[in-house]
Amino acid sequence: MQAVQELIEERRRGIIRAKNEDEAQKIDLSLDNIARDALRVVKAKLSPSLRRVINATGTVLHTNLGRAPLARAAMEMLQEIASAYCNLEYSLKEGHRGSRHEHVESILCNLTGAEAACVFNNNAATVYLALNTLAKEKEVIVARGELVEIGGSFRIPEVMKASGAQLVEVGTTNKTYLADYEQAITEKTALLLKVHTSNYRIIGFTADVSIRELAALGKEKGIPVMEDIGNGALVNLSGFGLPAEPLLSESINAGAALVTCSGDKLLGGPQAGIIVGEKEKVERIKKNQMARALRIDKLTLAALEATLRLYQEEGKALKEITVLRMLTLKPSELKQKAETIRAKLADLCAGTADFQCAENISYVGGGAMPQAELPSYTVFVSPYEISVGTLIERLHAGTPPVVARIENDKLVLDPRTLQPGEEEALINAVASALGENSTGAF
Repeated sequence: MQAVQELIEERRRGIIRAKNEDEAQKIDLSLDNIARDALRVVKAKLSPSLRRVINATGTVLHTNLGRAPLARAAMEMLQEIASAYCNLEYSLKEGHRGSRHEHVESILCNLTGAEAACVFNNNAATVYLALNTLAKEKEVIVARGELVEIGGSFRIPEVMKASGAQLVEVGTTNKTYLADYEQAITEKTALLLKVHTSNYRIIGFTADVSIRELAALGKEKGIPVMEDIGNGALVNLSGFGLPAEPLLSESINAGAALVTCSGDKLLGGPQAGIIVGEKEKVERIKKNQMARALRIDKLTLAALEATLRLYQEEGKALKEITVLRMLTLKPSELKQKAETIRAKLADLCAGTADFQCAENISYVGGGAMPQAELPSYTVFVSPYEISVGTLIERLHAGTPPVVARIENDKLVLDPRTLQPGEEEALINAVASALGENSTGAF
């Protein structure tokens, strides 16, 4: 009843705002129209705001779509922990209060070779806590070309300022040498920080300092070195045609005292911030007064632990972690999927659009591997009677919503980012969006 009253009031305001009688008469006041719109309003109010969508964009780590979809093992663990009590901060072995970090610390140490580990709610939190713990009111040296901005306008200099650390820039935008760090060291220097520029690249006349070189300098000067690698890669994907990314284990082996990363990028888990490194420094971070405000919750912890356990067998990780599976799909597999989708759409939606398949590219996304293009095979949809913009709007309004991309005034459907079993839902969604000329349901 409330929805009907709101719509009647909306029509009344429209009549009042009308400039003349002709404009007022164009407002549809029929009972059928009001009832139809009222049903739409009621459905919208009853539907949750946060909804599952079908990602047909081809961007694997799509930040706006929640980045990494979780592996089945992580979903099962989430359900088990969410529906009951758990030993979040209780040691079953000792029979007294424990630490939430302990559920993933040993496995992170095994996977990376670090002495200790802790986890928080995102990577910006880990960087803040590490700087605040180790370098408050002291100097931190960073290469000028590594002062990156991440999503939502969060910038390394601002995070550093909030932590209480004092930024010391060295080098130039495109070139930084080991001597630049060495010359900048003073009695106030508490940390040498290296930031992996995962969301952009400087190409051409460049020079930078490796984490191994920086760690050697830090050891010589008695100053710890911290590296933020962002992406959180635990396996080397270069064998699948992707650029080599710094691994957590490589940074630890190179001598970094602390390494931080995200959980929901190349690691393929939930949003989380991970710190691995020297035990003394990790223990100090755990005791930081802001650690409680930035701590990880039990559901995220459950999903992260389940994801990390899959990495104990690399072959299993590549097969079962959704992000890794999508990134390593072969072009021949994508071609087969795209051809199947095209054929079924052409049969189902005859007369409403033209459907073609062709080679294309997918993207890693999420600020990871900015230059990486993944060979793909996509479906191109050219509607006859509606615009591509209208088609996109209808797909967004569907159940489930479909998010795709537009190229050269054509709708592009990339099967790389489809979850198992989503092909049928995608085909039905496109058929419904194309309108009444479709011939049936898949």
